[in-house]
Amino acid sequence: MTLEHHRVVITAAGRDFGRTLALRFAARGAEVHLSARTLEAAERVREEVLAQGHAADRVHAFACDLTDPASVREFAAAVAARTDRVDVLVNNGSRYQHGADLLSASDADVVDTLASGATGTVLATRAFLPLLLNSDKPDIVTMISGCGETGHHRSDAHDAFYAAKSAQAGFTEILSRRLRDQGVRVISLYPPDFDNHDPLSPAWESAPRTARDPLTAQSLVDCILFAIGQPRDCFIKSFHFEQV
Repeated sequence: MTLEHHRVVITAAGRDFGRTLALRFAARGAEVHLSARTLEAAERVREEVLAQGHAADRVHAFACDLTDPASVREFAAAVAARTDRVDVLVNNGSRYQHGADLLSASDADVVDTLASGATGTVLATRAFLPLLLNSDKPDIVTMISGCGETGHHRSDAHDAFYAAKSAQAGFTEILSRRLRDQGVRVISLYPPDFDNHDPLSPAWESAPRTARDPLTAQSLVDCILFAIGQPRDCFIKSFHFEQV
Protein backbone atom coordinates (compact mmCIF):
# COMPACT_ATOMS: atom_id res chain seq x y z
CA MET A 1 0.00 0.00 0.00
CA THR A 2 1.42 3.36 -1.01
CA LEU A 3 0.63 6.45 1.05
CA GLU A 4 1.86 9.31 -1.14
CA HIS A 5 -1.50 11.06 -0.81
CA HIS A 6 -1.61 10.72 3.00
CA ARG A 7 -0.63 13.40 5.48
CA VAL A 8 0.17 11.77 8.80
CA VAL A 9 0.72 13.16 12.31
CA ILE A 10 2.59 10.98 14.81
CA THR A 11 3.01 11.93 18.46
CA ALA A 12 6.04 10.80 20.48
CA ALA A 13 7.93 10.03 17.27
CA GLY A 14 11.37 10.76 18.71
CA ARG A 15 12.21 7.21 19.77
CA ASP A 16 11.06 3.61 20.11
CA PHE A 17 7.83 2.70 18.34
CA GLY A 18 7.10 6.32 17.40
CA ARG A 19 10.37 6.38 15.46
CA THR A 20 9.42 3.08 13.85
CA LEU A 21 6.09 4.52 12.75
CA ALA A 22 7.72 7.61 11.32
CA LEU A 23 10.21 5.61 9.28
CA ARG A 24 7.64 3.12 7.99
CA PHE A 25 4.97 5.68 7.07
CA ALA A 26 7.60 7.73 5.26
CA ALA A 27 8.88 4.62 3.49
CA ARG A 28 5.37 4.17 2.07
CA GLY A 29 5.46 7.72 0.71
CA ALA A 30 3.39 9.56 3.31
CA GLU A 31 4.01 13.17 4.28
CA VAL A 32 4.79 12.93 7.98
CA HIS A 33 4.52 15.45 10.80
CA LEU A 34 6.54 14.21 13.77
CA SER A 35 6.44 15.41 17.35
CA ALA A 36 8.57 14.69 20.39
CA ARG A 37 8.94 16.35 23.76
CA THR A 38 12.03 18.11 22.47
CA LEU A 39 12.54 19.48 18.98
CA GLU A 40 16.00 17.90 18.94
CA ALA A 41 14.52 14.39 19.30
CA ALA A 42 12.01 15.00 16.52
CA GLU A 43 14.73 16.46 14.29
CA ARG A 44 16.93 13.38 14.76
CA VAL A 45 14.18 11.15 13.40
CA ARG A 46 13.51 13.63 10.60
CA GLU A 47 17.15 13.30 9.58
CA GLU A 48 16.79 9.51 9.52
CA VAL A 49 13.73 9.83 7.30
CA LEU A 50 15.59 12.18 4.96
CA ALA A 51 18.47 9.70 4.81
CA GLN A 52 16.00 7.20 3.33
CA GLY A 53 15.56 9.56 0.39
CA HIS A 54 12.32 11.20 1.53
CA ALA A 55 11.75 14.71 0.17
CA ALA A 56 12.59 17.45 2.66
CA ASP A 57 9.25 19.17 2.16
CA ARG A 58 7.40 15.97 3.15
CA VAL A 59 8.81 15.41 6.62
CA HIS A 60 8.38 17.94 9.42
CA ALA A 61 9.57 17.97 13.03
CA PHE A 62 7.89 19.68 15.98
CA ALA A 63 8.20 19.88 19.75
CA CYS A 64 5.11 18.83 21.68
CA ASP A 65 4.74 18.07 25.37
CA LEU A 66 1.50 16.10 25.61
CA THR A 67 1.15 17.01 29.29
CA ASP A 68 0.94 20.72 28.39
CA PRO A 69 -2.30 21.90 26.70
CA ALA A 70 -0.60 24.99 25.26
CA SER A 71 2.14 22.86 23.71
CA VAL A 72 -0.45 20.59 22.08
CA ARG A 73 -2.32 23.58 20.69
CA GLU A 74 0.91 25.06 19.33
CA PHE A 75 1.79 21.76 17.65
CA ALA A 76 -1.59 21.56 15.94
CA ALA A 77 -1.39 25.19 14.88
CA ALA A 78 2.08 24.67 13.41
CA VAL A 79 0.84 21.70 11.39
CA ALA A 80 -2.23 23.68 10.28
CA ALA A 81 0.11 26.40 8.99
CA ARG A 82 1.59 23.83 6.59
CA THR A 83 -1.45 21.85 5.52
CA ASP A 84 -5.22 22.19 5.34
CA ARG A 85 -5.86 18.57 6.28
CA VAL A 86 -4.58 15.57 8.22
CA ASP A 87 -5.50 12.10 7.00
CA VAL A 88 -4.07 10.01 9.85
CA LEU A 89 -3.44 10.99 13.46
CA VAL A 90 -1.41 8.40 15.37
CA ASN A 91 -1.72 8.85 19.12
CA ASN A 92 1.48 7.08 20.10
CA GLY A 93 2.56 9.27 23.01
CA SER A 94 2.26 7.86 26.52
CA ARG A 95 4.86 7.70 29.24
CA TYR A 96 5.57 4.18 30.49
CA GLN A 97 5.86 3.74 34.24
CA HIS A 98 7.34 0.51 35.57
CA GLY A 99 6.64 -1.04 38.95
CA ALA A 100 3.91 -3.32 40.25
CA ASP A 101 3.98 -1.60 43.64
CA LEU A 102 1.61 1.38 43.76
CA LEU A 103 3.91 3.10 46.28
CA SER A 104 6.94 2.85 44.00
CA ALA A 105 6.07 5.93 41.92
CA SER A 106 6.20 9.52 43.08
CA ASP A 107 3.28 11.92 42.79
CA ALA A 108 5.06 13.56 39.86
CA ASP A 109 5.49 10.20 38.13
CA VAL A 110 1.80 9.41 38.51
CA VAL A 111 0.67 12.80 37.23
CA ASP A 112 3.04 12.70 34.26
CA THR A 113 2.02 9.15 33.32
CA LEU A 114 -1.68 9.96 33.39
CA ALA A 115 -1.26 13.35 31.73
CA SER A 116 0.83 12.11 28.80
CA GLY A 117 -1.24 9.01 28.08
CA ALA A 118 -4.79 9.95 28.98
CA THR A 119 -5.02 13.74 28.90
CA GLY A 120 -2.50 14.03 26.07
CA THR A 121 -4.46 11.67 23.84
CA VAL A 122 -7.68 13.62 24.37
CA LEU A 123 -5.96 16.98 23.83
CA ALA A 124 -4.14 15.88 20.66
CA THR A 125 -7.27 14.34 19.16
CA ARG A 126 -9.27 17.44 19.96
CA ALA A 127 -6.61 19.75 18.54
CA PHE A 128 -6.29 17.85 15.25
CA LEU A 129 -9.95 17.00 14.74
CA PRO A 130 -10.67 20.07 12.55
CA LEU A 131 -7.85 19.07 10.20
CA LEU A 132 -9.03 15.46 10.19
CA LEU A 133 -12.55 16.56 9.27
CA ASN A 134 -11.07 18.32 6.23
CA SER A 135 -9.85 14.95 4.93
CA ASP A 136 -11.87 12.55 2.79
CA LYS A 137 -10.10 9.60 4.48
CA PRO A 138 -9.64 10.51 8.17
CA ASP A 139 -8.31 7.89 10.57
CA ILE A 140 -7.35 8.19 14.24
CA VAL A 141 -5.01 5.43 15.39
CA THR A 142 -4.30 5.07 19.11
CA MET A 143 -1.62 2.82 20.54
CA ILE A 144 -3.23 1.71 23.77
CA SER A 145 -1.74 -1.49 25.26
CA GLY A 146 -2.91 -4.77 26.68
CA CYS A 147 -2.93 -2.82 29.94
CA GLY A 148 -6.05 -1.06 28.68
CA GLU A 149 -8.03 -4.30 28.44
CA THR A 150 -10.43 -5.17 31.24
CA GLY A 151 -8.94 -7.87 33.43
CA HIS A 152 -5.41 -7.65 32.02
CA HIS A 153 -2.83 -8.27 34.75
CA ARG A 154 0.23 -9.72 33.05
CA SER A 155 2.32 -6.55 32.76
CA ASP A 156 4.78 -5.23 35.33
CA ALA A 157 3.63 -1.70 34.48
CA HIS A 158 2.67 0.61 37.31
CA ASP A 159 -0.96 1.07 38.27
CA ALA A 160 -0.83 4.62 36.91
CA PHE A 161 0.08 3.27 33.46
CA TYR A 162 -2.85 0.85 33.66
CA ALA A 163 -5.06 3.80 34.58
CA ALA A 164 -3.81 5.89 31.64
CA LYS A 165 -4.37 3.04 29.19
CA SER A 166 -7.82 2.31 30.55
CA ALA A 167 -8.69 5.97 30.06
CA GLN A 168 -7.46 5.83 26.46
CA ALA A 169 -9.60 2.74 25.89
CA GLY A 170 -12.73 4.44 27.20
CA PHE A 171 -12.04 7.57 25.19
CA THR A 172 -11.51 5.77 21.89
CA GLU A 173 -14.59 3.61 22.45
CA ILE A 174 -16.96 6.57 22.69
CA LEU A 175 -15.03 8.52 20.05
CA SER A 176 -15.51 5.71 17.55
CA ARG A 177 -19.27 5.84 18.00
CA ARG A 178 -19.56 9.62 17.93
CA LEU A 179 -17.32 10.26 14.92
CA ARG A 180 -18.54 7.45 12.69
CA ASP A 181 -21.29 9.54 11.10
CA GLN A 182 -18.63 12.08 10.12
CA GLY A 183 -16.60 9.39 8.38
CA VAL A 184 -13.77 9.33 10.91
CA ARG A 185 -12.48 5.85 11.71
CA VAL A 186 -11.10 5.36 15.22
CA ILE A 187 -8.68 2.43 15.37
CA SER A 188 -7.18 1.19 18.65
CA LEU A 189 -4.38 -1.31 19.18
CA TYR A 190 -3.98 -3.30 22.41
CA PRO A 191 -0.58 -5.02 22.10
CA PRO A 192 1.27 -6.80 24.90
CA ASP A 193 4.98 -6.12 25.26
CA PHE A 194 6.54 -6.42 21.81
CA ASP A 195 9.89 -6.52 20.05
CA ASN A 196 10.60 -3.11 18.54
CA HIS A 197 13.55 -4.14 16.36
CA ASP A 198 15.20 -1.52 14.18
CA PRO A 199 13.01 -0.64 11.16
CA LEU A 200 16.12 0.30 9.19
CA SER A 201 17.47 -3.24 9.45
CA PRO A 202 17.52 -5.22 6.17
CA ALA A 203 15.79 -8.03 8.08
CA TRP A 204 12.70 -5.89 8.79
CA GLU A 205 10.59 -7.33 5.98
CA SER A 206 12.21 -10.75 5.75
CA ALA A 207 12.79 -11.93 9.32
CA PRO A 208 10.85 -15.18 9.94
CA ARG A 209 8.06 -14.98 12.48
CA THR A 210 6.42 -17.97 14.13
CA ALA A 211 3.65 -18.53 16.67
CA ARG A 212 6.28 -18.94 19.39
CA ASP A 213 7.92 -15.59 18.73
CA PRO A 214 6.98 -12.41 20.58
CA LEU A 215 4.85 -9.87 18.76
CA THR A 216 6.95 -7.50 16.65
CA ALA A 217 6.67 -3.85 15.78
CA GLN A 218 6.51 -4.99 12.17
CA SER A 219 3.26 -6.82 12.87
CA LEU A 220 1.79 -3.76 14.56
CA VAL A 221 2.72 -1.53 11.63
CA ASP A 222 1.16 -4.12 9.30
CA CYS A 223 -2.07 -3.97 11.33
CA ILE A 224 -2.21 -0.18 11.12
CA LEU A 225 -1.53 -0.13 7.38
CA PHE A 226 -4.14 -2.83 6.82
CA ALA A 227 -6.80 -0.90 8.76
CA ILE A 228 -6.23 2.46 7.10
CA GLY A 229 -6.02 0.77 3.71
CA GLN A 230 -9.55 -0.61 3.84
CA PRO A 231 -12.47 0.91 1.89
CA ARG A 232 -14.19 3.71 3.78
CA ASP A 233 -17.19 1.55 4.67
CA CYS A 234 -14.90 -0.75 6.69
CA PHE A 235 -14.47 0.40 10.29
CA ILE A 236 -11.93 -1.78 12.09
CA LYS A 237 -12.34 -0.58 15.65
CA SER A 238 -9.58 -2.48 17.44
CA PHE A 239 -6.80 -5.04 17.32
CA HIS A 240 -6.37 -7.37 20.30
CA PHE A 241 -3.50 -9.84 20.60
CA GLU A 242 -2.73 -13.07 22.41
CA GLN A 243 0.30 -12.82 24.66
CA VAL A 244 2.99 -15.51 24.43
